Amino acid sequence: MSDQPANPNALPKYVQISELLIRDIAAGRLMDGERLPPEREMADGLNTSVGTLRKALAILEKKGMLDRLQGSGNYIRHGADEASIYSMFRLELPQGGGLPRADTLDVQALKKHADLPPFGTVDHGTRIRRLRYLNETIIAIEEIWLDGGAGTVPPNALSDSLYHFYQKHLGFWITLAEDRVSVAAVPDWAPNTFTKPAGALTGYIERLSWADSPKAVEFSRTWFDPSRAIYVQRLK
Repeated sequence: MSDQPANPNALPKYVQISELLIRDIAAGRLMDGERLPPEREMADGLNTSVGTLRKALAILEKKGMLDRLQGSGNYIRHGADEASIYSMFRLELPQGGGLPRADTLDVQALKKHADLPPFGTVDHGTRIRRLRYLNETIIAIEEIWLDGGAGTVPPNALSDSLYHFYQKHLGFWITLAEDRVSVAAVPDWAPNTFTKPAGALTGYIERLSWADSPKAVEFSRTWFDPSRAIYVQRLK
């Protein structure tokens, strides 16, 4: 079995596993002091190699989220920094956690539409439409607009984490986001694989995101199926 992702721009398998575990810890699915299964058993359950799993566990240990005791096992530690690549992705499975994934549906350079709120510094940008998953469960569709002043997004360069792409390829990091959660009709461009038909009312999130300037660099809207995912905001 190969631990190399099919998409060359995807996060490495060991990073995906560490992100899944971090989200499970944040959701309380892995409790403080809980002993993880033996590494061979855990690797088999995650469909990966022991070597890849150990690289993922090393990330958690470095973050202070795991105690690795020789001859005893690996123990979850709460209270450490749970920041992760997906720390600003607020949708979780009803039972908590879940690894975010995405299928890119469409990427276009366009003039900003009239129904968008004011954001950015120019009148054009990149529009990205994606189908979102948590683990293997389809949960949402999303439309993201990146301001043209922040750079361009080649269609074949995207990974599951758009914010990671921004940092790696465009040189900025999203540091602040404002979400507005409500209900809206599923748009007519929704693929047939989404769980709600066009026109059906469903959960809806509008987000403005900022990097290092006073003007928002990105606007996104997400239509999510509330029977498959919930919006979670944890305050510390």
